[in-house]
Amino acid sequence: MSYLRKVLQPGETILYRTTFSWTLYIPGILLLLLVIAVFATFELGLISQRWAIVLAPIPALIALALLARAWFQRWTTEIAITNRRIILKRGFIRRHTIEMNMDKVESVDVDQSLLGRLFNYGNITVRGTGEGFERLRMIDAPLKFRSQLPAS
Repeated sequence: MSYLRKVLQPGETILYRTTFSWTLYIPGILLLLLVIAVFATFELGLISQRWAIVLAPIPALIALALLARAWFQRWTTEIAITNRRIILKRGFIRRHTIEMNMDKVESVDVDQSLLGRLFNYGNITVRGTGEGFERLRMIDAPLKFRSQLPAS
């Protein structure tokens, strides 16, 4: 059972759910493409087999570690808007949670770079009255997230 389902209060419903953007996978994918390029140059005879065996395994392991880390971050992060509050949960063993009641939300800011606009991710800053603010980085579909909030 997800953390969100466990902490819902009676009568509270989830309006919108999101997580980190899929772009977390890009470094691992690029490194895997580099490994494939090394093997392709070996197959074409541009480099020797010895160099292919030396050059490929270490970046391949690093790429797999980056992909596993990105998957784990996405899997262990839950961000939701309910009819009463905003809930953020990060982590698996060591958990970090933030909850802000809707009546405390003062404003919601969205920051998107050019790549963020192209790939539909960005940073969201939720400002609360008397509670400071919380910045959510690399969130998938940040404009849709903001549109679900009454303070948008």
